[in-house]
Amino acid sequence: MKSIKLLLVVIAFASSSMTFATNPTLDNKKISVELSQQIQSLLTNPEFEVQKSMNVTVKFTVNDNNEIVVLSVNSYSNVKQISSFIKERLNYKKLTTKVKSKAIFILPVKMISVV
Repeated sequence: MKSIKLLLVVIAFASSSMTFATNPTLDNKKISVELSQQIQSLLTNPEFEVQKSMNVTVKFTVNDNNEIVVLSVNSYSNVKQISSFIKERLNYKKLTTKVKSKAIFILPVKMISVV
């Protein structure tokens, strides 16, 4: 009898956990695409020439004023020029898309050489 009660409690707990688990909805995906497009437009046309293609990881969050706050810029070659370019272009820029969460976003950026 004890094991049946325990089994029922485990099933009830597991089903309630699945009820509260959320999958990304279409709205979240739409916001993510819009956010990505806005950031892409902010990073276009650098004033410097990219010598070699590289990947950069940008960690940022969005504050209460719906502005991007850059937390860090990491790359394998740690080029200061690219880091300052990304911070200049993104830091405290207002987004048109409203972001509800206070999460930390990780954005991969690929700098492509045209030479």
